[in-house]
Amino acid sequence: MGRMANTRKVRGISFFAARTAALFLIALFILGGGIVLWAVNLDIPDLNNFQERDIVESTKIYDRTGKVVLYDVHGNVKRTIIPFIDISDYTKKATVAIEDARFYQHNGIDPQGIARALIVDIGSGQLLQGGSTITQQVMKNALLSQDKNVTRKIKEIILAIKLEKVMTKDEILSAYLNEEPFGGSIYGVEEASESFFGIPAKEVTLAQAAYLAALPKAPTYFSPYGQHRDKLEERKNLVLTKMAELKMISLEDAAVAKKEKVEFLQRTDGGIKAAHFVDFVRSYLEEKYGRDAIEQDGYRVITTIDWKMQAQAQEIVAQYAKENETKFNAGNAALVAIDPKTGQILTMVGSRDYFDRDNEGNFNVATASRQPGSAFKPFAYATAFMKGYTPDTVLFDVSTEFDTSCTPFGTPIRAGASCYHPENYDGIFRGPMSMRNALAQSVNIPSVKVMYLAGISNSIKTARSMGITTLTNSNQYGLSLALGGGEVSLLDMVSAYGVFANEGVRNPYSFILKVEDSTGKTLEEYTQHPERVIPEQTARQISDVLSDNSARAPAFGDSSYLYLPGYSVAVKTGTTNDYRDAWIVGYTPELAVGAWAGNNNNTPMEKKVAGFIIAPLWNAFMKEALPLFTNESFTPPTPTQPDSKPILRGMWQGNIHSILYFVDPNNPLGNPPLHPENDYQFNLWETPVLLWGLQHGGGVL
Repeated sequence: MGRMANTRKVRGISFFAARTAALFLIALFILGGGIVLWAVNLDIPDLNNFQERDIVESTKIYDRTGKVVLYDVHGNVKRTIIPFIDISDYTKKATVAIEDARFYQHNGIDPQGIARALIVDIGSGQLLQGGSTITQQVMKNALLSQDKNVTRKIKEIILAIKLEKVMTKDEILSAYLNEEPFGGSIYGVEEASESFFGIPAKEVTLAQAAYLAALPKAPTYFSPYGQHRDKLEERKNLVLTKMAELKMISLEDAAVAKKEKVEFLQRTDGGIKAAHFVDFVRSYLEEKYGRDAIEQDGYRVITTIDWKMQAQAQEIVAQYAKENETKFNAGNAALVAIDPKTGQILTMVGSRDYFDRDNEGNFNVATASRQPGSAFKPFAYATAFMKGYTPDTVLFDVSTEFDTSCTPFGTPIRAGASCYHPENYDGIFRGPMSMRNALAQSVNIPSVKVMYLAGISNSIKTARSMGITTLTNSNQYGLSLALGGGEVSLLDMVSAYGVFANEGVRNPYSFILKVEDSTGKTLEEYTQHPERVIPEQTARQISDVLSDNSARAPAFGDSSYLYLPGYSVAVKTGTTNDYRDAWIVGYTPELAVGAWAGNNNNTPMEKKVAGFIIAPLWNAFMKEALPLFTNESFTPPTPTQPDSKPILRGMWQGNIHSILYFVDPNNPLGNPPLHPENDYQFNLWETPVLLWGLQHGGGVL
């Protein structure tokens, strides 16, 4: 009985399973039939139109008025159709390896690729990955819209299968290589080979072919003339790796090609205005909307650039950079102007000449990371002011050792110790100085002391909050950060100084006013996002110091290039110790402008400070730009309170000690420290100050 019951149970389960399977198959059949019926009734383009493709509407990028076209994405399109036999085998193999490794095996679609893409799409909740074969990409570019939806994808798959029946694989690959965009107005592998390397497509080397295959995925992002050359190198090497994995080339050939130094020809002018800025905008647009949309969907992009101001800046940068090359061995320059009240970029000049091959003009120095020298000092001073120090606070400019593994006289205590006793730019020690004078005259030793009093991590936190994005790890910097030991970009610096100009309120830099699609629908529009990041008083203190012409006169003179008669202008220069970078960043309440001079290859300039090298360029631009604004003045800060500690309000005579004797760096407004010697910097600072006092009769002047 038990065995019979079990048999009926098994049979019952089998019957239930069979019935369920049958119902599932029926449902699947009905669903499949519906899909087939839907697919059959899709409006599928006629393949007879394949060779008659026209480029669809092009995106145009305008200045802030919406009238001056900075760039037409498809203006002056360059394309040369060539026979398949005239395309290098290296290029054919490289393209297949990176775009569609199973191209010669599938029938137009690759189920494995579609499955991988589907997993990504399901995980993201968006139609991001296409899993497209080369055949599908040819059909998408030729006959279909660039929309990312299921209907378009189904059409693409059907057409790809049909195309494989009427064209050979080589014909399809030829169409792809002749039509694919390679950046800007360059379409097709022949035009790309000529534009990048000055040779026809059939003559490219393996390494050159790998570059060509790497570009179409994101031509602006991977552009050899843009900011992501390192990423282009990585993708080129990936192409070679895949070619080797697919046995298209040997491992040895791949290794040699990865090391080959490939020179790209200078990019030529294609009717582009504000070229560095346009590249900057295009990279953003392609990342946000996709390359296909920007190339073909006819967007109208209104940027923040002021073309009149931009044109003047380009002329001034070109003129002064050429002079600087002769006078100071400074072959390049850059300039950025921002409206601090909005954060909008008004001007961006990334080099003296975008089309100057000899000086790598395509490289945008405005967005590159360079050491800022003393131009970084205001962030440390602002941090110190927020802690309670004041512009009147006295520090001693005397020869000072800052490394605790050394004696106060700069002698290593133990073998291998690296002493740090910076010098001032002129080799002079001035004795007691107010923070105002130390910052205005850019004196190094008091500024390093300010960095210690403010705190390295606190100063970096201040800089980050104001817009400096590159100082990510505070543990890697020492007190030399006060003198510009970390790398920053000119764009970030101008944006951050704009916070001082705007009394402590940050408006992140912006470069788009509006983006519209071809129907006039607004896709995005500028909105202001102000945020207070430092106190109003602190910003006013910094502006008051940096605009004090009398305070900086002992270093720069009464009528230097930092002074603009009739205008209230705050300004700071910076020169790196190795003379590889010269900076100047200045501002009014309405305009923040920064400029840089140096060499792209990082070779040193003549040993002159920024006041001689870059300040004349900045001054020339400011004279042109400032009359366009209403000439606001800075609001004075609240004066130092009379009941503050004497040292904080500038009283030091008759009681000669370093500031660490009077204040706890972590709480300068609190009681004097009972044991100042416990501060690890105390002895290093105190010793030279006491010596100065003995040499100057007790310090009573």
